Amino acid sequence: MKQIAIVYFSGSGHTQLMAEAAHRGASSITDVTAELLPVDGRDIVGGRFQNEALLQKLKQADAIIFGTPTYMGGVAAQFKAFVDATGGIWFAQEWKNKIAAGFTHSGSLSGDKLSTLQYLSLFAAQHGMVWIGNAHHNSIDGMNRLGSYLGVMGATAQPTGTVPEVNAGDIATMEALGRRVGNLSQELKMDSPPN
Repeated sequence: MKQIAIVYFSGSGHTQLMAEAAHRGASSITDVTAELLPVDGRDIVGGRFQNEALLQKLKQADAIIFGTPTYMGGVAAQFKAFVDATGGIWFAQEWKNKIAAGFTHSGSLSGDKLSTLQYLSLFAAQHGMVWIGNAHHNSIDGMNRLGSYLGVMGATAQPTGTVPEVNAGDIATMEALGRRVGNLSQELKMDSPPN
């Protein structure tokens, strides 16, 4: 049984809806289990992310899908605190050869989301992970409507304080990414790092 972890921060609920779509996609694959692992701002103490249980679950996963809103052209501060907490994992090479993928959401069509996906893929590369992109051609009103191949982008122009909604095409693209990661986690045979 392959384990897919979806670790994400969501400030207003949009990124969570995308994470849930990835979870549905990955969970639909036979012999794959998926788990949502939200980054909680309350786990940041003195500027440091402190949730050892979450980090342990990520060590056990065969694949990790990273998700964060794009704030001011980059990852959310809460997600960056989580990233910085993985230094010991990096040093021990405990994520080496795991599959990785990523997604982001912002309030505008561009919102400089590409820089966030580039950061997530670079973060995965630092850990020696194998990055999986988005394999769907774009369709203005459907799959991959924002034309991103490095990962999945979502955009919702919505007033603050309203119930979060995500475009149906963005949700479908996230489900497809979850399925792709689930399938590839079974197909790719990577050597595990020494424990």
